[in-house]
Amino acid sequence: MNKAWITGLIILLNTSFAWSNSDVLDILVVGLFSDTAVVEINKKQRLLKVGETSPEGVTLISANSHRAVLEKEGVTETYELGTRISTKFSPPVAQTVVSLWPTDGMYKTVGSVNGYSVDFLVDTGASAIALNAATATRLDLDYLKGKKVGVKTASGVEVAYHVMLDEVQIGDIKLHNVRAMVLDGKEPERALLGMSFLGQLDIERKNERMDLKKRF
Repeated sequence: MNKAWITGLIILLNTSFAWSNSDVLDILVVGLFSDTAVVEINKKQRLLKVGETSPEGVTLISANSHRAVLEKEGVTETYELGTRISTKFSPPVAQTVVSLWPTDGMYKTVGSVNGYSVDFLVDTGASAIALNAATATRLDLDYLKGKKVGVKTASGVEVAYHVMLDEVQIGDIKLHNVRAMVLDGKEPERALLGMSFLGQLDIERKNERMDLKKRF
């Protein structure tokens, strides 16, 4: 772990926008025909043909004698005759993706623990985040009060202490109350980002790229 590593980190925000928060629309389908629908929007009746958009920004995508498909700002809804929906359309939560590229087959990134910067090595084989004693002291963790356990390392069996981290953040992904282990020694030289954090995310591989996605 004494080598100099270069890590590529890109934070991608994948956001699909739904109908505006400010748009409270009362929609009632009152007439259905082939490629045509009569739609009452906020008490105003609109005759729409396929592809036409009402003054409220509602577009008729398709229509037959049974149902109509309406769209606004990329979001579609299906309405049957007489169906009334009065609701406030809210955009879905943006899904944050942190993308990592390997160096010499390993994924490294800079994150933070309880607001302090920490260099991490992504390790899906580690059951929890692992820190050495010096890093824990720098993070102001009173780890000696934690439950004492023995863990196997490349150097043999080491003494470790269970702790809870108030906040762990990688890019725009932030999790709270994350379990960690502090090894009472110099290892791991670089903190291990283990499954107590990674297990709460969706992990995808696209060729060499690793995408970490926060679940909804």
